[in-house]
Amino acid sequence: MSLQRKLEGDIEIEASASKFHELLHKRLHHVPKASGDKVQSCELHEGDWGKVGSIVYWNYFLDGKAKVGKHVIEAIDEEKNLMKFKEIEGDLLKIYKSFNYTIQAIPKGKGSVVHWTMEYEKLHENIPDSHSLLELCLAIAKDISDHIQKGN
Repeated sequence: MSLQRKLEGDIEIEASASKFHELLHKRLHHVPKASGDKVQSCELHEGDWGKVGSIVYWNYFLDGKAKVGKHVIEAIDEEKNLMKFKEIEGDLLKIYKSFNYTIQAIPKGKGSVVHWTMEYEKLHENIPDSHSLLELCLAIAKDISDHIQKGN
């Protein structure tokens, strides 16, 4: 049995795809302001905000527990409103061999659809798929949209 997995999810938001992507791309440090009950901090550890190769450190809550993660920004596509991150340290790598995120905002009517893709490899068969993490990511996307709609 393969230990490679892929989870995907969508959420419709009121913010435009370009504004959502701009916040993630250029103002990632605003995520805790937008979603403070889920994300406590987002700190730049290396590089520059919004640049490929930059390393970002996160403090967040998952399943009622405080977690940490360190990601490297692997790709940014402004035309497609897309970003890719790779987990390089943190709690997820205690149970997964690798963990990657792709976030894309797709224009739809007055708002957009945020599409999250999580690709990962489990360390062993008994590790559950990370449905709760996908739900958290989609909830954060909604919080970011609300934050943008308030003019932030």
